[in-house]
Amino acid sequence: MALRLGTLLTAAILFGGAISGGFAPAHAMDPAAGDAAAGEKVFRKCQACHAIGPEAKAKVGPVLTGVVGRPAGKTEGFAYSAAMSKQAEAGLVWTPDKIGAFLTSPKEFVPGTKMTFAGLRKDQERADLIAYLATFP
Repeated sequence: MALRLGTLLTAAILFGGAISGGFAPAHAMDPAAGDAAAGEKVFRKCQACHAIGPEAKAKVGPVLTGVVGRPAGKTEGFAYSAAMSKQAEAGLVWTPDKIGAFLTSPKEFVPGTKMTFAGLRKDQERADLIAYLATFP
């Protein structure tokens, strides 16, 4: 019975995301579920385009300092794609769940994004990266 209930809950979460028109992760991304030290290693995949920290400057992608909880498209000195600007106007806020969904498949989450990264397929890598990003408020 517990297995069936878990399966039904998972299906409801996924189906609910499909109904809302959004790309929903299979589970919530809680920064506390990730390991920030491991996330620092995952961030190496991001460093070619993004910087983080008090002295960070925009590169090909925006600075990620303070990204957790920040409204999308709100980094000064960075020119966002029209697609990301549209998401920002619609009220997208980078919660851990939204960051997790975006990192799963950026082009699926925001069609037309300039971000060329294919995504992080492993749940733990995404959780670790989000935990790391959360250490830079």
